[in-house]
Amino acid sequence: MGAGVQSSAVLLLACEGVIPRFDVALFADTGWEPRAVYANLARLRAHAAKFGIPVRTVSAGNIRDDALDPAHRFVSMPLHVLNPDGSRGLARRQCTSEYKISPLKKAARELLGYPHPRRVPRGVYVEQAIGISTDEFTRAKDSGVKYLRNVFPLIDLGWDRTRCADYLAERGFGETVKSACIGCPFHGNAGWRWIRDNDLDGWAQAVEFDKAIRDGYPHATKQGQELRGKYFLHRSCRPLDEVDLDLPAPGKRHLRLASAKAVEEDDPDGCSPWSCRSGAAVTEERAA
Repeated sequence: MGAGVQSSAVLLLACEGVIPRFDVALFADTGWEPRAVYANLARLRAHAAKFGIPVRTVSAGNIRDDALDPAHRFVSMPLHVLNPDGSRGLARRQCTSEYKISPLKKAARELLGYPHPRRVPRGVYVEQAIGISTDEFTRAKDSGVKYLRNVFPLIDLGWDRTRCADYLAERGFGETVKSACIGCPFHGNAGWRWIRDNDLDGWAQAVEFDKAIRDGYPHATKQGQELRGKYFLHRSCRPLDEVDLDLPAPGKRHLRLASAKAVEEDDPDGCSPWSCRSGAAVTEERAA
C-alpha cells in the first residue's frame, strides 16, 4: 500500500468485504513522502483497524538522508543528467528496489514464518493485492518470486483511477493525493507545482536536495568515483527553484508544444514496487 488513490481504494474495498479481507497491509516508507500522504496513512490505519486489518510500516531507511550521507552506500535515483557535450540522460533507477521491494519481500517472508536465509517451502506463498487500475493495466506484473503471488483487484473489478477517486470521496477520503517521493525526478511541472504550493517544508527540502546533488552523490564523490555531467531533479536540467512551473496565461496556451504538455502532465508512476519503470539506464536523449 502506497497510501495513494488506488491502493487506498483497495484497502477500503477489503474493509467492506467487496474483495477478500487482508491479513495485513504493508506501507513501504521511503521517509520522504509529502505530509498529505502520511496524514492519509494515519487515517487509513485507524479506519482499517476497525475491520481487523493492521497497517504496518516497513522501511529500509530515509532515501533523502541516505543519498546525502557521504558514509552511506548510495542507491541511484533516476536523476536527470546534463552531460559535458550538452546531451541529456537519466541516471539508473535502483531506489524502488532498495526502499520498497526489498523491505516488502523481507516482511512477507517474516509473515510466512521463513525469514531470510530460511528457504520458503514450495507451495507456501503470500497473495499480494496491488493497486493497479484498468487505465494502467500494462503495469501489472508478477512478483518474480514464488512466495509472492500478485493479484490486481481493481482490474478484476474494471475500475480505473477516476472510479477509485469517486469511491474514496464517497467514503470521506476525497483528499487522497498521489503517493510519490517529494524529490522524485519523474515529477512533471504539475507535480512540482503541487509540492511548492501545498507542502512548503517538502518544497524547501527538494530545492536543497537538488542543489546538493548537482555534482553527484556525496558517497560517490568521496570515494573518488568520476561522475561526468551535472545532476538535476527537474527534467529541464535547470535548478529546481529557477524553473517556471506555472501554467501559461490562457491566451498563450495554444502556443504550447506537445513536449511542453508532456512536461506539464507527466508525473511519477507512484513507484508501485512491481510496476515501476525500468531500473535500467535510459538511453541518452539529445537536448532539443
